[in-house]
Amino acid sequence: MRRPVWNWRAFDKACSAFAMALLVVVAGTWMAEQHKVDSEAAKEARSGAGPTLAEAARGETMVAGYFGAPYTYASDIHVVNPASKTDFTVQHAGWDAMPFKSPIYYGLRVARWGASNRIGAMLDFTHSKTITRPGEEVELKGLIDGAPAPAKAKIGALFKHMEFSHGHNMVTLNGLFRLASLTPNISPYVGAGAGVSLPHSEIQMTTDDKRTYEYQYAGPVGQVLAGFEVRLGMTSLFIEYKFSFAKYMVPLSRLDGSTLVADLWRQYQLWAAGTPPPGGTLSTDLASHQIIGGVGHRF
Repeated sequence: MRRPVWNWRAFDKACSAFAMALLVVVAGTWMAEQHKVDSEAAKEARSGAGPTLAEAARGETMVAGYFGAPYTYASDIHVVNPASKTDFTVQHAGWDAMPFKSPIYYGLRVARWGASNRIGAMLDFTHSKTITRPGEEVELKGLIDGAPAPAKAKIGALFKHMEFSHGHNMVTLNGLFRLASLTPNISPYVGAGAGVSLPHSEIQMTTDDKRTYEYQYAGPVGQVLAGFEVRLGMTSLFIEYKFSFAKYMVPLSRLDGSTLVADLWRQYQLWAAGTPPPGGTLSTDLASHQIIGGVGHRF
């Protein structure tokens, strides 16, 4: 039996994906058990003027969407491909988000609050973007195609494409805690969670005639958040700060993908077969501040 070529990080990917799936199942089971409580609260909701936080102390579910703007710190980009004797690091590369340029920054979430309405859980999907700057000059170290990398070069001289623009996608399961209310309908909250990064990678070296253009599982992600919720009838408005940290390990497949499910299944099959990515791997850390605002409906 052939031993898998990828290192322990690939095993970590499978473990993280399994853990995320398990957490989602647990959260779904809890939400189902609370359905009866939701039904009773809905019967007592006043027409056009939903319950205050105190009156809703029986548990509730909120479905919401949001928009926002992120700032991502510069980070090192490490590319390794044993087949071409390539092992180099781009130091302190900057990232642009372009949150209001299509595809825009957006997010979707489902939050469930328990009977006390103080402790809850939330499944959160965030679509952000991280795009390098072709004209930016960066410092390099290592080998490119067996030769020493230049001391400095522009990003555009190294990569035809180096971005996660469709996008820097994150799925997290979060715990939530409501703080003391400021008014009967305004309450601050905090939270933290973990999950997986599912970016759409678009990466191509200038020395390569093929690109990696597909959805991928890139590694674990964590986030913390704090915000304010304003309750207007059965509608909630919220403004929130989030900080996320994603540790990327991207297989350079040199393939054009299709859909999220198909691309992830193909990635898993190659990993399970011990097939190394033909273009090697690219790793980086993406740490982002995010300010968001959104609207939700409570049940």
